[in-house]
Amino acid sequence: MGGGEKPELIINGKRLDGRTPVEPRPLKIEAGVVKNAVGSAYIEWGNNKIIAGVYGPKEALPKHVQDPERAIIKCRYQMSPFSSLEDHGRTGPNRRSIEISKVTKEVFENVVMLEKFPGSEIDLFIDVLQADGGTRAAGITAAAVAMAASGIPMTDMPFAVSVGKIGETLVLDMNKIEDNYSDADMPIAISPRTGNLLLLQMDGNLTKEQIRHGVEMVKEAGVEISRVQKEALKSSYEKISEKYKK
Repeated sequence: MGGGEKPELIINGKRLDGRTPVEPRPLKIEAGVVKNAVGSAYIEWGNNKIIAGVYGPKEALPKHVQDPERAIIKCRYQMSPFSSLEDHGRTGPNRRSIEISKVTKEVFENVVMLEKFPGSEIDLFIDVLQADGGTRAAGITAAAVAMAASGIPMTDMPFAVSVGKIGETLVLDMNKIEDNYSDADMPIAISPRTGNLLLLQMDGNLTKEQIRHGVEMVKEAGVEISRVQKEALKSSYEKISEKYKK
């Protein structure tokens, strides 16, 4: 969240990009975009452009990390140096990318059926090509499609989106300028089948009622996000089917 004088982000009930407080940015997902990955997906969410790839299951190395009862997930989230005007740790992973990699890994540990692949590892890569706020949530949403496209069994296909607070108004899916000058930011990931929270982080102050309202906003938005995820998979399968018919 930024300091200094705050710009007016909501005017006459509309945000600077014309959206209402509960309206997410335009969303587009394409599955099967990386030839050499087991599963992959590309997402455009507002001005965010992110690619996710899944590799494995394969033997977990080094051997001391192996779990004889289940697979392990290794996740790497990173922002390309050219993705925004900010510095993204050109000499290696920075603190933020390590933290996002960890929480993303934990999201998928709750939905991937790891017990089916003992002693194995599943590698998940999320690369941010262009960033405009909310890349953590967009990366999880894309990674869920990539994981589903890989054929690795999951109990559900999660989605994620953030809720922020501008003044006393809760807003869904903040862009970068809103994120910089907001009073709170709460990324949330949900398992749509059960409604279980897989991720809930908070930067800033929200009341219990605002948190409850924010979770409901995310669940309502998730109906459309899940539809776009499923359509991406369906379209990918149809393309593969057409290819083999020829």
